Amino acid sequence: MNLKRTIVVGALILVLLVGSLAVAQRRWRRDIGDGSGIDRGNVPDWELNQQFRHDVFTFVRIRYESHGYGRGGGWATDFRDSDLNFSLRLQQLTSLKVNPEPIVLELTDPRLFHHPFIYIIEPGRLYFDDDEVTALRRYLLNGGFLMVDDFWGDDEYDNFAQEMRRVFPDREAEEVPLEHEIFHIVYDLKEKPQIPSINAAEWGQRSGVTWEPRPGSDTSQASYRAIRDDAGRIMVFICHNTDLGDGWEREGENQWYFEEFSVKKAYPLGINIVTYAMTH
Repeated sequence: MNLKRTIVVGALILVLLVGSLAVAQRRWRRDIGDGSGIDRGNVPDWELNQQFRHDVFTFVRIRYESHGYGRGGGWATDFRDSDLNFSLRLQQLTSLKVNPEPIVLELTDPRLFHHPFIYIIEPGRLYFDDDEVTALRRYLLNGGFLMVDDFWGDDEYDNFAQEMRRVFPDREAEEVPLEHEIFHIVYDLKEKPQIPSINAAEWGQRSGVTWEPRPGSDTSQASYRAIRDDAGRIMVFICHNTDLGDGWEREGENQWYFEEFSVKKAYPLGINIVTYAMTH
């Protein structure tokens, strides 16, 4: 499995997005398939060099089962707006060649091994069947990278951690220090950013509380944890008490939210994470 692609990050400054890129990328479209049958709304498209069409980065969202509801539930949060917008920004802000069409796969799909990066959102009620446990372990130990995003509080984290202990019984997630290169590899972040949902952010303008509360849990600070392989490479990067996906999805709805959370936090960290995944 060839998961490594050398990329040279372009010199574009992310803050130029505020003045130069179109807003209003929202469509509220969902689909239980791979998403390719849905139109792009107003998100710009671009052509790929057909000679290298298999050598581009494709954003892969994982479809999974959740306690309390089946497929089409938690895995589809922010779908497919966040995936389209983030793919667009990767294409615009780096020299990485990006597929304009993000896809949805299950962990047992053999196509998984053609993609170095996968994304799971809202895993607070997630569970894996035995075949998915085996497939995810094999994928990660063969060089794959999993980003986990948008879940809040102790209960949601504990559920995800329990499922990951089935994947790696002998590997615990550990907090990633701010000094780690994943926070600096492209954009030099001065703090571990917390991105609230747009609703929480708008409420926070009035109340001063921009994070999403959960009973019995302190969710006021974002936590970034990692599961590493034997060489120290991050295989699983866990974004807890934060919501990068909303920063990507909802960028066009509120100029203040776009500037404060999409531009300054969600896109810089997302680009850093993908760059790390593709170069390690």
